[in-house]
Amino acid sequence: MTEPTLTLRFSPTSPFARKVRAAIIERDIADRIAEAPTDPWAPDTDLADVNPLGQVPALVMADGTCLMESTAICDYLDTVGDRPPLIPEGGNERWRALRRQALADGIMEAAALRRFDAMRPAAQQSADWQQRKRRAIMRTCALLDTEADQLSGAPTIGHLAIACALGYLDLRFADDPWRPQCPDLAHWYEAFRQRSSLARTAPP
Repeated sequence: MTEPTLTLRFSPTSPFARKVRAAIIERDIADRIAEAPTDPWAPDTDLADVNPLGQVPALVMADGTCLMESTAICDYLDTVGDRPPLIPEGGNERWRALRRQALADGIMEAAALRRFDAMRPAAQQSADWQQRKRRAIMRTCALLDTEADQLSGAPTIGHLAIACALGYLDLRFADDPWRPQCPDLAHWYEAFRQRSSLARTAPP
């Protein structure tokens, strides 16, 4: 068995980290990467020693170099192993996958910001801010719903990102469901989430 040469610092509830972990499984390179669960909010965390941004995911190389930000990490992972790339090498398929990833990452970011604001003391929260983020999320889900019939075929980084974004909405905003407005996207998601890469990385 190959000795791991990379270390992934991650939080089990981070959708960005989940995207990276799912990509690792899809690429069949889990034996090359040691996982290190990390709470970036813990006062005694050493995360900033490897990633000055203090964020997960963070991929630490054997020489100590750290790759941060999920899109850069996934781009790198596509160079490891010999499975078909999750980011197509060229043409419309490449831009389609990257566009889907960008839309899904936008959902994740908006959802995380909405949650962070909701966790602040009541006097410091902004209902307008939270609703602005909610509207952005729902607009993007609605767009993806119109394109759900195009999500067949071999999985790309776009597919993984969308699934992780929807899973995060289920995790953090179960009382504000997206499915009623996006039935075709929900149908696709129910099937796609059964993939081993999604099942094995489901948040607790």
